[in-house]
Amino acid sequence: MPSLISTEEALEYGRQTGHDEIGVLVERAWEVRRENFGDSTDMCSLVNAKSGGCAEDCGFCAQSRYAEADTPMHAMLEPEQILEHAKAAEAAGAHRFCMVTQGQGLSKRDFQKILEGTRLVAEQTNLKRCASIGHMSSERAKSLKEAGVQRVHHNVESARSYYPEVSSTVRYEGRLRTIQAVKEAGLETCVGGILNLGETPEQRVEMAFELSEINPTSVPINLLIPKEGTKFGEREVMDPWEVVKWIAIFRLIIPGALFRLCGGRVENLGELHSLAVKAGLNGVMMGNFLTTLGAEPEDDRAMFEELGLNVARQPDNGSNPRPDNRSGWLEGEAPATPMEELIDHQEDANFWDPSTQLRVVKKTKKPPSYPQAA
Repeated sequence: MPSLISTEEALEYGRQTGHDEIGVLVERAWEVRRENFGDSTDMCSLVNAKSGGCAEDCGFCAQSRYAEADTPMHAMLEPEQILEHAKAAEAAGAHRFCMVTQGQGLSKRDFQKILEGTRLVAEQTNLKRCASIGHMSSERAKSLKEAGVQRVHHNVESARSYYPEVSSTVRYEGRLRTIQAVKEAGLETCVGGILNLGETPEQRVEMAFELSEINPTSVPINLLIPKEGTKFGEREVMDPWEVVKWIAIFRLIIPGALFRLCGGRVENLGELHSLAVKAGLNGVMMGNFLTTLGAEPEDDRAMFEELGLNVARQPDNGSNPRPDNRSGWLEGEAPATPMEELIDHQEDANFWDPSTQLRVVKKTKKPPSYPQAA
């Protein structure tokens, strides 16, 4: 679907600062969202399946060996543990579940655990399955599909012109190759980035149009959480009205993608969560994030319901997976849901909890300096 605004129009919107002006922009983005997706939603949840000890130099991440921040760590989860967290996500009303690991790729042993975890989630829940496991070959992408993964997440992180400031060890071209391998395997793509890494407004628009060219099924928007000891640790959080404005701009540039707001939304948005939904979101990442805490399920569902959107738990069939709920239903009997009533609070199910399940390791030696951008 072509963009609804030009680069010049996007930059003009980006210069707006008045709340009334941004409100008009939000109304336009809301109309586009309703025209393309009706009242459907696409709510996600994740588990940090393997954390810490990453050799890469991504400047936003405390898991990097270059960061002076303490490293949050745990070993690869067993498939049964992945299933346990998936059942908690389903009980909270998530429509899909993502298994996330650190680094550029997985060992054969850890990759097999992702495959087996995927099979268990497909067999025993109604959740759609996603994976975010770094770079991969077309062979691995095909293996994921055979196991029951439907969508693979792999961000570009920032605009191509700013990317050297974000990472030098994970190449932008390598990210594009992984995305292409995912497409060739017949999987859906989930490709987005992080705002507030120091990029200019022009580079935000550049990234949005680059994403439009990639044409992903889903676009996750993350907001920097400045972490002391990381390359971007001294930045301020974004103004919440700026966040809302840029969500709306991205929606107008990429009108046909599923948009979700993920990491950093709690810290950056404050009281403007509902307005951010109206700016064009299809869903949010429910529950907790990779290394930080999130919101309560009832609060996340309420944001969408207040706008007349449908967050009902949707049936899916692991052996005959349906597409996103806006596309209708295929035949097939769905498995039973784990709980008849949706839970309202994370403590009512075994959600992924980074505050208790991550082991924070203090660095005893000064880490190497971040490589200089070329």
